[in-house]
Amino acid sequence: MFTGLVEALGIVDSVRSEGPGVRLLVRAAEVAADAKLGDSIAINGCCLTVVERNADSLGFDAGSETLSRTNLGQLIPGSRVNLERSLRIGDRLGGHYVSGHIDAVGNLEQVKLEGAWAFFWFRVPPELTRQMASKASIAVDGVSLTLVDVQPGLFSVALIPHTLEVTTLGKLVPGDTVNIETDILAKYVEQQLRQTTAAGPSPVRSPNA
Repeated sequence: MFTGLVEALGIVDSVRSEGPGVRLLVRAAEVAADAKLGDSIAINGCCLTVVERNADSLGFDAGSETLSRTNLGQLIPGSRVNLERSLRIGDRLGGHYVSGHIDAVGNLEQVKLEGAWAFFWFRVPPELTRQMASKASIAVDGVSLTLVDVQPGLFSVALIPHTLEVTTLGKLVPGDTVNIETDILAKYVEQQLRQTTAAGPSPVRSPNA
């Protein structure tokens, strides 16, 4: 599990073909310093396992499924990525619970600047916005954000200057793709409602039954 609070910006050093997937080598000395083989680290919100470790870089294997369903398949040497180590027992939860399992890829639709702040509109598959509500949480490229407005297939978030500076979101331009993960609680609520609707109304029993 993660919180959606980015710890560091990593730089992709290489993307090497490995069977049906790739080996990503990501340079981030502050994260690599105490990482171990087998650790879970979120890259742009996608949970991957450390399979290689050097002094200032980490290696991750990303399979064909991951590459096709996230924006990791678009990474090239020099790309910047958001990095977050998994939660430890006792850590403070500053964002919201993020699983590291990407629901879909979205696209930046529009940017509205207000001084040093920015409002971003993202377009996503319409079924995802059924799991969103204004003032609830969303993870965009692994960054925990608060939803402002939600419409079918569209949502907006407000980004403070700090977030724009220390994550990849500050470099996005309209048309760029991002990894989207909705709030895990919203998934459970939607699933429960779907099962209740499918089952139909409960039968009315006679008081004498």
